[in-house]
Amino acid sequence: MKAFPIVVTVLFCFNLTVYGQGDLKKLSKSEALAYLTSKPAPDYPPIARQLKIEGVVEMEAVIAEDGSVEQVNIVSGNPVLTKAATAAVKKWKFTPVKAEGKPVKALAPVSLSFKM
Repeated sequence: MKAFPIVVTVLFCFNLTVYGQGDLKKLSKSEALAYLTSKPAPDYPPIARQLKIEGVVEMEAVIAEDGSVEQVNIVSGNPVLTKAATAAVKKWKFTPVKAEGKPVKALAPVSLSFKM
């Protein structure tokens, strides 16, 4: 019984370390678009095309100090589309985000619309 609270505490601390979003500069959608320099389109998943699945995938992109996308977190969207959306956003490039004149990591809300 005593191990359960310890495990929960350890997992909670691990989660903060992995995602560490408290240290990220949060951008609005319009700010993220202003920093965006390259936005390769996603490949439409063949199974989604076959099943005529359309929709929007909402994500959060962690932008590294150099403007590359370091991590993508899915917020919402059809699971058939999320893998393709994540792969596309990982190829996006941003102008480095700065705070006090220094490049910093940033968290940007992004979305991709899949429409046939």
